[in-house]
Formats: sequence, C-alpha cells, structure tokens
Amino acid sequence: MTDKSLQKLRQQIVDETDGGKFSKLIEKLLKKYSSTDREYVLNILTDYARSGQILHWRNFLLTDIIELVNEDEANYADFFEWCITQPELTYWGIDGLLKTSGKKSFPALIEIIKNQSFNTSIRAKAIKSISLFSKQPFDRELPKDPGYWKEADLRIEEIEIWQKNGFQDGGGYPEPKTHISLENPKTELEKIASKLNKKLEAQRAKNRDLSNPTNWLVIADETDILNIEKKWKLPENYLLFLKNYSPLNVFIDNKKYFQGLHLYGASDLINRQEGYSFNPVTNESIADWPKNFVVIADAGADPYCIDINEITENDAPIYTSIHGSGEWEFELYADNFLTFLKEIAKK
Repeated sequence: MTDKSLQKLRQQIVDETDGGKFSKLIEKLLKKYSSTDREYVLNILTDYARSGQILHWRNFLLTDIIELVNEDEANYADFFEWCITQPELTYWGIDGLLKTSGKKSFPALIEIIKNQSFNTSIRAKAIKSISLFSKQPFDRELPKDPGYWKEADLRIEEIEIWQKNGFQDGGGYPEPKTHISLENPKTELEKIASKLNKKLEAQRAKNRDLSNPTNWLVIADETDILNIEKKWKLPENYLLFLKNYSPLNVFIDNKKYFQGLHLYGASDLINRQEGYSFNPVTNESIADWPKNFVVIADAGADPYCIDINEITENDAPIYTSIHGSGEWEFELYADNFLTFLKEIAKK
C-alpha cells in the first residue's frame, strides 16, 4: 500500500506551477522515496513527462528516470519509444531506450540518424549513444559532446553497413597507458599521485567514454617532455609528475576552486600559457607576466603557477591570482607542488 505522504507529494507535484517549488518537490521525492518506492516514483515521473504542465521539466525529468530504471528493464521500453517521437524528449529518450531495450533499439535509433528532419544534434546524439553501447568507433576523432558535431561528421553509410552485418559489437577504445607505480606507490610523489588517481577513478566510473578520455593520469609522450625541458627548467617533483602522471583532461570539481580546477598535462602545458605569459595573436610575450611563473592549472581562468626561480629540494612554491582585475596580484598558495597536489587529491 502506498504511503499517504507519498500520494500527497504526487498531487503536489502535479498541481505545482512554479518551477523553483517544483524542483524542490522533485528533489524531496527522489531523496526520500527513490530507494524504497522506486517503481511508484518512476510512475510519478513518467506520468509527468507525458502530461505535466511545466513543459521544460518534462524533459529535465528524463535524466532522473534513466538513472532509476535498470538495464534491460523492458517494461519501461514503451515509455522511451514514445519519448523518441516527441521532439522535446528525443535527445534523452535515446539513452533511455538503449538502457531498457539494448540492441533491440538499434533499428529505431538508426531511423533517427537517417532522418534529416531531426536536428543534427539529435542525430549525432543517437550515433554517440550507439557508439558507447556497441563499442563501435562511429564517434572517433569527434568532440565528446555530440552537440558540436556537424552533419558531415555523421557516419551514416558506415552505420548502415554495420546494420547489414548484424550489429556486431566492437572492441572499443584502449585505455590510456598509465604508470605501474599508481598501483604500487612507494615515494611521497607516487603515493599522492596514486591517491589522486583513485579520486579520478570514481569520476571515470561515471563516464566510460574512451573516445575522449577524461580524468586520467597517463605516461607522457616523450616529445612533449622534450619540448617542455627545452622551454623551462622545472623542479624535479613536477617534471616527474608530468612524465609519469601527466593529467589528461583532468577537472577537479570542488567548491574550493572557482568553477573547478583544470590541471594541465604535458601535452597542453605549453599551449596553456597563452593568454598569461604569451599572446597568440601578436605572437609575443606579455610584458607584465612574471617570467619565472609557469601556469600549471587554472580555476575559471584564475592561474595557479609554479615559480621556477624558487626551486629548493626538487620542488617549488605555487602562486595564484585572480584574473580580470586589471593587474596580476599574486599570492602564495602552497609551499610546494607536492602540497598543492596533496590538496587536489583530497576527497
């Protein structure tokens, strides 16, 4: 028998017309009942997605619905089959149909891909989702977000051949190469890097897209390291970090850092100096930038720099400043790189 409080909450959700209040009601529903009354909660959400009066919320709820349904839970397939026929619900409906119907959804999704009446972003989304599910490289060398794809990027002929051959699973993309010490750390640097890697593993588990790997610590390309060594004399701790644990699209989502922290890797360290020490438009150095500061990370464009003039005991201090204030006013952020890295690695 359904909890009376839950029934009351359902009616409140149906009746609410204010978006802010509606959001709080949905948050309450999911937090309080999604684990104990999952199917009833799904019933509330799917009903609202079909006929709710706050139209934009009908789309927003799909991500919660997809999160709650189980793999191959076929009794929700009809709902998602309906979603992909509704222009405002098609985008996320694609993922829901894949999750509940698996390979059986491929023909319907391929029809979307071939249908030029759909926006390119919708057709690209179908290709991206099929690629992830089947481990076929239809998304190779394309932006992670299919919203950035162009019509010429849609590999329709390739997908049609795959369809004729019976929807065979692909081999997927290989994982980036990582250093063995991440699994068996001994030095202080290795232990901190290993801890950071475990933190990033939790992020990677939420997004297994290896066509554009994110949040990895990888072995750097030797050419990148040689170019870095030609440009700067870096402290050994930081240089070794770049060699063995080069950040690959690492983003630390933490309130401590304004808009999160982008930690640079060996492949992009030199280019990331643009706008700080180097003007790519004039191809000249920027006069007011301290020549001894190398930007190794940024938080919403606020730079975090290692001072290569203050190297002691194989390490150097980290300074930061707020951007956009007219002039740089740097202050000491961490006594050395290892301390900075240790802070990043915290949960």
